[in-house]
Amino acid sequence: MKIKTWIKLTSVLAVPLGLTLAAAADDAVPGTLPPAATKQGVTYAGDIKPILDNSCVKCHSGDKPRGHLKLDSLDGALKGGKDGKVIVAGDSAKSMLIQAVAHLSTDDDDWMPPLHNRANIGPLTPEQIGLLRAWIDQGVK
Repeated sequence: MKIKTWIKLTSVLAVPLGLTLAAAADDAVPGTLPPAATKQGVTYAGDIKPILDNSCVKCHSGDKPRGHLKLDSLDGALKGGKDGKVIVAGDSAKSMLIQAVAHLSTDDDDWMPPLHNRANIGPLTPEQIGLLRAWIDQGVK
């Protein structure tokens, strides 16, 4: 049995039994939404752009960004991509960006960054996701 299939099967079986799956100490647990950071005054330029630059812009910038989603500028992030807007200002839990980076989907093809990406970029930490949530909840400034 492939490891990916085994992990999906284990995940599906663990939920009804009330079990949780262990994850690396600095990785978010798939399917859980880390809380928003308590930091006030979160801004794109000062707090969010460095996260996106390190984890997203290799694929989501330039002339042919994946999913037509550009995350290398505030305007691009707010515009969204081929699936529409990815940020719902004031409501991070409903924002596709947060759902993707927090791995809330049961389909790992929706996870960002993808599990096995050519750039070998790992998942965002719960702290990074929390900062993204705080930025969105505070109005995406």
